[in-house]
Amino acid sequence: MSIAGNGTWPTDRRGAPGRGTTVRATRQGDAVCAALAEADAFTSAQDLHARLRAQGTAVGLTTVYRHLQVLVDRGEVDMIRRDDGETVYRRCATEAHHHHLVCRVCGRTVEIAGPEIEAWTAAVAEAEGFVDVAHTVEIYGTCAGCAASAAP
Repeated sequence: MSIAGNGTWPTDRRGAPGRGTTVRATRQGDAVCAALAEADAFTSAQDLHARLRAQGTAVGLTTVYRHLQVLVDRGEVDMIRRDDGETVYRRCATEAHHHHLVCRVCGRTVEIAGPEIEAWTAAVAEAEGFVDVAHTVEIYGTCAGCAASAAP
């Protein structure tokens, strides 16, 4: 099940199959979904919480975390750990398996398919006798805009 185009859920319960994680459909949850959909870069739960509070939405930080976890468990939101160890979240444009190129300065994120990564991963796993392999790849750098701004 996925979020409808208007940011609402088609049922009154949100859960992750097999994970036991469920939250009630609430105005706060819908606000978290909408705020995340507006973000164009990976965003922390704290930043989402601050944005919601600035917009006048009464929502607790724990509620933000809970809704983000359900979205991650359902595969509707990607979660990564940045270089500094902070966990950040993003609703991606594609549901297909992909990787991210992330700017360390502004957070701009580009989704990349990386078929070479997929081939390499499969070859390495097979050579070592591994099956049922999963992976994530995040590539960090500085985008052209940030690099140009930093140039003397």
